[in-house]
Amino acid sequence: MADRFARFRRVSLRSLIGKSPRSVAGQVFVLQVALVVLLVACAVFALVLQSERDTSSEAKRRSVAVAQTFAHSPGLLAALRTPDPSKVLQPMTETARKTAGVDFIVVMNTKGIRYTHPLPSKIGKRFVGTIEPSLEGKVYIESVHGPLGHEVQATVPVNDPAGKVVALVSAGLKVKNVVSEVDRQLPIIFGAGAGALAVATGGTALMSRRLQRQTHSLAPDEMTRMYEHHDAVLHSVREGVLILGEDGRLLLANDEARRLLELPPDAEGSNVSDLSGLDPETVALLASGREATDEVHFAGERLLAVNQRPTDRGGGPKGTVVTLRDTTELQALSGRAEVARERLKLLYDAGLCVGTTLDVVRTADELARVAVPRFADFVSVDLADAVLHGEEPGGAATAMRRVAVHGARDDHPLYEKGRLIDFLPSTPQARGFGSGRSVLVTDLSTATGWHAQDPARTKEILDYGIHSLIAAPIQARGVVLGMANFWRSKQHDAFDDEELSLAEELVARAAVSIDNARRYTREHALAVTLQRSLLPRALPEQTALEVGYRYLPAQSGVSGDWFDVIPLSGSRVALAVGDVVGHGLHAAATMGRLRTAVHNFSTLDLPPDELLGHLDDLVGRIDQDEAGTESAAGVVGATCLYAIYDPVTRRCAMARAGHLAPALVHPDGSVTFADLPAGPPLGLGGMPFQTAEVDVAAGTQLVLYTDGLIEDRTRDLDVGMELLRDALAGHPARPPEDSCQAVLEQLLPDRPKDDVALLIARTQPLSPDRVADWDVPLDPAAVARMREAVTEKLDEWGLSELGFVMELVLSELITNAIRYGSEPIHVRLIRDRTLICEVADGSSTSPHLRYAATTDEGGRGLFLVSQMTERWGTRYTPQGKVIWAEQALPRTVGEPGAHHGVGALPDGDASRAPDSRDEA
Repeated sequence: MADRFARFRRVSLRSLIGKSPRSVAGQVFVLQVALVVLLVACAVFALVLQSERDTSSEAKRRSVAVAQTFAHSPGLLAALRTPDPSKVLQPMTETARKTAGVDFIVVMNTKGIRYTHPLPSKIGKRFVGTIEPSLEGKVYIESVHGPLGHEVQATVPVNDPAGKVVALVSAGLKVKNVVSEVDRQLPIIFGAGAGALAVATGGTALMSRRLQRQTHSLAPDEMTRMYEHHDAVLHSVREGVLILGEDGRLLLANDEARRLLELPPDAEGSNVSDLSGLDPETVALLASGREATDEVHFAGERLLAVNQRPTDRGGGPKGTVVTLRDTTELQALSGRAEVARERLKLLYDAGLCVGTTLDVVRTADELARVAVPRFADFVSVDLADAVLHGEEPGGAATAMRRVAVHGARDDHPLYEKGRLIDFLPSTPQARGFGSGRSVLVTDLSTATGWHAQDPARTKEILDYGIHSLIAAPIQARGVVLGMANFWRSKQHDAFDDEELSLAEELVARAAVSIDNARRYTREHALAVTLQRSLLPRALPEQTALEVGYRYLPAQSGVSGDWFDVIPLSGSRVALAVGDVVGHGLHAAATMGRLRTAVHNFSTLDLPPDELLGHLDDLVGRIDQDEAGTESAAGVVGATCLYAIYDPVTRRCAMARAGHLAPALVHPDGSVTFADLPAGPPLGLGGMPFQTAEVDVAAGTQLVLYTDGLIEDRTRDLDVGMELLRDALAGHPARPPEDSCQAVLEQLLPDRPKDDVALLIARTQPLSPDRVADWDVPLDPAAVARMREAVTEKLDEWGLSELGFVMELVLSELITNAIRYGSEPIHVRLIRDRTLICEVADGSSTSPHLRYAATTDEGGRGLFLVSQMTERWGTRYTPQGKVIWAEQALPRTVGEPGAHHGVGALPDGDASRAPDSRDEA
């Protein structure tokens, strides 16, 4: 019990110390303690007074009782009649005094003379006090200063049997004994007061602590200011405030909440579910007590943003506090802001999505798609036909071709894509195309000029629900290219002036891309035309190779890749593939110059390394010529691969200038890459090129290609070459055309970023029975024997009708070789698409065709050869030179006979040889 009291005192003390006297709780605590102390003091004082009064009353009561008892005691009257009453009464009074606990008992006569007294010396003396009332038979109480001091005494009469007062008895207490009695009671009184004070102070402290929590230790002026602000907030703030109890009852509603919710005056204290006029969803939210943040609810015609939070987070009472904000105007403003944001987003997306390619039709389609359904339900784009071909439209033309149409649905009745539409002058499209200004038609049902275009179709459009139109001209650099038509159906409101401005901005951004695409189309068409004129339109006729090819321009347009198949003398065929770095007209023009140069150099029957050397010199001169011009692009980066296949020897000679090595598909289906020395790109100079010869079996496929086929940003060169190997391997009998298609499908994406040239040639060697050759001795007499041998071979091949011309040509060539050349002399006869005669010797001197005068004895031999054959020429070999001539075959030629191998010429007369004194 003592411990609990000590703890209570400590808690009370801490509470008392912790309270600020400025706070309401502190001031209330001090006031309560002062009241308790005052009450306890008053109680103690009252108890003291009460104790004194009670003690005095007790003393008087005891004095009267003792005096009356003694006055009526038996033997008193008898003692009074004795001669010496004091002797008898003195012992009796002392005994009675001590027994009764009073300070004195005095018996006296009617004159006040004492018979007894605690002090014997006072016997016989007069009694100090008033005796008159007692003589009259009354009990008299008084306080006097007698022999014993200050005393309280009661005097009663002693009556004889007749009722006569015969004596008086007085009993009493000294005042100091009465006070000492009170002093003995004071500790109890003060102890009780202290206990009461402690209990009252503890209760006051507890009440003050509770008051402190409720007032948050605020001072009275702060409390006053807080409540003033509270009232100001509740009644002045433009936001509704509701406080709901745990049971859903409305505890408080400020003026704004009453106005927003139209609450009745007696709404406070009612359950929210009983309040009429509230939206059911709002009632459900308020009754649920769940947290809510800016939830929009209807309150009549208002849109309220409702926030709801619980009130017991800080230990407060359970319930919810609700704030209401009128967002009707804000919603309208935010709606307009959202519309503006969506329009800006549309323009931004149009900048990203429209014009991704340099294709007019695709750009128009992108414009149509980006506006549906965010701006219009249907969009159609009409362009002048000239724009599609890269030209500017004529100013007076109103016919346009629909190049794009897109809508939210596909069953619309608008004109279909690809249709050429001749708009009447009264239509919005024609007016916009002619004036260059947009036309807004808010109600198509009243647009009579539009109705006149196609009454039946316009009725279908209106019945479909399309009711509003914006016709915006697609205008760039002051030229109207076409019209963009935006249509809206019944699901949306009609277009307005703000949306007209948006449509103009949208079309203006797309117009730049469409015009760029138009200009690119024109340039691309020119470049493609140039390139197609420079590339082979058809492969030449030849029997040595079965050729398939593909050329794919890059996504960005034409470029400098090229290929060629060039028939050479002796049934040989040259294959060429080249690449000029870059794209556009310059690359295409440079490619054409290089291809022409290769053709020219190939007529000289140069070996591959020499031809590339001449081509390298040419490119160097081109670079020097263009170095001084403003647009000095140069030809740096040009590469070339040149190969010559001989179907007679079945050998292929190749050389390359910075180009990729060709692939060889062998008859067994395996694929290898030719081991060719890698020369520098054309135009660098300084390093010679090298020729490599490869034996090629019948049916082998030579695969020549440019780097666009195997190179890509996403893969290495080695990976591309392995992919090419995989595409070619295992198909030795596949036709070259099919191989080209298979390679492109396996290696290229849908839209290659670089152009590709691919040339695949399957070798078809001449059978030995179609070739005849002889060694010729350095003797003029051998000419006759050679004529006889050739005649026999032509008879064997069924070409006897060509014998005369061939004998004449062969005699001239052999005679020149014997006269001006050197050994060894060799003659070869080839039956191919033409009859070919070749005479080789060890000299490198070249004969020249000249016109002999009438007086000259010689100089007519080569002239006769040129006149009697289709073609003739000279080519050089490491062993010397070869002079060849071709003679056309008859239209119907039988199969050749057996092969005539190499052997000695028969003996004959050389006199048949013609005059062959042509100058070497």
